[in-house]
Amino acid sequence: MLAISQLFIYPIKSLGGISVSSAWVTDRGFQYDRRWMLVNEQNRFLSQREYPKMALLTVHLDKGGLRIKSEEHKESGLFIPFDKTEKGLENVTIWNATCEAFRVGKEVDSWFMDMLEVKCKLVYMPDASLRPVNTASGFSPKEKFTSFADAYPFLMLGEASMHDLNGRLPIPVSIKRFRPNIVFSGGFPYQEDEIGDFSIRQINFTGLENCARCMVPNIDPEKGILDKNKEPIKTLSTYRLKDNKIILGRNVVHTGTGSISVGDEIRLL
Repeated sequence: MLAISQLFIYPIKSLGGISVSSAWVTDRGFQYDRRWMLVNEQNRFLSQREYPKMALLTVHLDKGGLRIKSEEHKESGLFIPFDKTEKGLENVTIWNATCEAFRVGKEVDSWFMDMLEVKCKLVYMPDASLRPVNTASGFSPKEKFTSFADAYPFLMLGEASMHDLNGRLPIPVSIKRFRPNIVFSGGFPYQEDEIGDFSIRQINFTGLENCARCMVPNIDPEKGILDKNKEPIKTLSTYRLKDNKIILGRNVVHTGTGSISVGDEIRLL
């Protein structure tokens, strides 16, 4: 039997994730997941690819908002109410997509600029801003939407796959490096590669394509620096290379809303 063993949400794109015991599935992924994003002066998204120190900014769900802390500057913190935005929508760009978002506030921007030492601002995707799933690889399913995630509402990864990878690595790594939303137990290594339709409680999901990995998993989330030996991507490239892409994890879309929890059965259809 396949079952959910871990759930993660990432409220601010490329910042630290949050492990939760249950999560509400909305029209574009988990509630709060990547609804906020840092952008540069051209309103283009920032990520750990260019700024590995973003991993050192951790996010916590607090009553009424997000609480942000810096592992590098522990004395400094920030609270962002869920309803805090400025008036006036702006166009922001993430990969090949442009969508509307609200700026959160100049004082919030100042805090992030101090922490990351780069000019940036924080934006929020309101419910009325719909970003269709439309990937560079050609997948564009009708009436499927995502937030500020790279391309899909969910990334799914099996514990068996991580166990197999760690058995090949000189030093094991945490699954957190791969930033999944849904982690499952049971099954066999890389079973997620072939998973198509499945359901969790009353919600239907579809695995559309496998996730091509960039260098982000080489960033140590505890230190905010790249691994000097380029691991674990170096090892993955020796046996998970397909069409010049290094593959790990399954990109998933869904139909329906509701709550799912750790321990729920994943029913393959």
